[in-house]
Parts: sequence; structure tokens; C-alpha cells
Amino acid sequence: MVEFEHQFAGTVSVKDMFESLGQPHTEVDLVLANGESVDFTYAVGDGDRISVYPIFEALDITPVLRVRPEPLRQLRFVLDTHLGKLAAYLRLLGFDSLYRNDYADEELAEISASEGRVLLTRDRGLLKRSLVTHGYCVRAIESTAQLGEVVRRFDLCGPIRPFGRCLRCNGVLSDVSREAVTGLLPTATGGSYESYRQGSACGKLYWRGAHLPRLQLIIEGVRGACSEPSY
Repeated sequence: MVEFEHQFAGTVSVKDMFESLGQPHTEVDLVLANGESVDFTYAVGDGDRISVYPIFEALDITPVLRVRPEPLRQLRFVLDTHLGKLAAYLRLLGFDSLYRNDYADEELAEISASEGRVLLTRDRGLLKRSLVTHGYCVRAIESTAQLGEVVRRFDLCGPIRPFGRCLRCNGVLSDVSREAVTGLLPTATGGSYESYRQGSACGKLYWRGAHLPRLQLIIEGVRGACSEPSY
């Protein structure tokens, strides 16, 4: 916990105050003014002691008045145009993650609000839109580091279900027989594998190819980080 004094002029809401300090409101779940729970519209007064707490997606604090809608018990994501690899990695772990490289900011905010998805972005300004209630600014630069950051931030270690979603379309993967997909397979594959899986939205086929060990390393890396102490 970090404590500091902040000076301001005139009347300002608690939301405007902490956003002026660079903290998006989507990363705040609970605000206390002098020990009492308040919402974003609370007008900060001279001498007020304001306590700001982060989101509690994995912890139900509904007995305490909240500044945002109730937590998303079934976490789903929508990612901005700069987080394509992170979207694929989240899908690899089995998490519903919408991504398109041409989403406009307005679309991202609307999807997040209408579908109850957590908006993942590196643009703090996007998270300050009033329409967005659930969002997170990803700090890491490298994609696997981003994956570990999101998994830890939203306590996703338990729900990890690898190889359940298509990395391309986000659709659920289903088992298909070799006979059913023989005409769709690359010549190099030649139907040499016994089992295949197929994306429900785009039809992309998956099999236990040379890429599997690399993907398993990513999964095991995340699981390893989950088992490490948080202190």
C-alpha cells in the first residue's frame, strides 16, 4: 500500500481525481472516503482520506458497496489491436478472447460493455471511457510476459483448460475423424495422425504436429508461475 498527499483546486469527483493521476477507473473496484464506501461521483473534500482498491474478479465483495458492476464470474476478454499474440495465447489456455486487428476504440468499448467482457489494452485513455466498466491496462511488452501478467492479475490459474479454443477464430474446438477431414489436410500431413480437432467458427484443423512442444512450453511456463509465491 502506498500513501501520499494530493492537492487540488475546486470541486472534483473521486473518479476524475484518480484518473488524473493515471489510474483508469476500470482497474478500481472499491473506493473508501474516510473509511466509508463511496461511488465514483463522490465529491472529494478538503482533508478527506481516500483509499482506492483494485479489481476483485476472483473475490466477491458484494456485501460492500461497489463502484462498478458485480464481478465477472465467467471471465471473457476483448483485446485491442496491439495485443494479437496475447489473444492467441489466452485462447491457447482456453479463455474466450475476442480479437480483430481493425477494431476501432468505439467498437472495443461497446463490445466490452454489451457482452460483459474485460477489455485488455495498453492504452490507458481507452479505459477511461465511461462505457467501459471492466478493463485492464497490460504493462508488459513481450507477449508471453503479458500472458503471465493477465493470468496472475485475474487469478486464472484454476480455470486453465489448454487446447480448447481455436487460436485463429476463438471458436470451441471439437474432435473430428481422420476420414472426415482427409480432403482438407495439407499434402505434407497426408492424414498420418489419428486424431484431429477443428475450430467451430473458421474450420481450421489442428493435430499433434511439430508446433506442439513450443505451445506446451508456454502452457507449462504459465502453470509454473502460478505455483510460485505471490510475495
